[in-house]
Amino acid sequence: MYIDLIVVALLLLLVIILFRRFSSFVYAFAIIDIFLRILCFLKVKVPLRELGNIFPENIPDIFEKYTNDILLDLLLWGYVFVYTCFLVYITSYFIKKKK
Repeated sequence: MYIDLIVVALLLLLVIILFRRFSSFVYAFAIIDIFLRILCFLKVKVPLRELGNIFPENIPDIFEKYTNDILLDLLLWGYVFVYTCFLVYITSYFIKKKK
């Protein structure tokens, strides 16, 4: 029932406990979301019954599944904020790597 929410929350909590940096949280958040999107692609392109509905398509799907209205809007804005931070981190890393 709440397996997807629990797994994602535990993974993010583990990253916060082990690394204790906001950038680590941002990277872990993006990695989990990208992983879920890859699984969704595989689920569509490779029709395996095992993949079925076990995994959500992405993190906003988890938000939409368990919340609604104002809390959902806040979580989605938080999602956009985290991905904006991810974009800044990746862009700054790319620019530093080029020099």
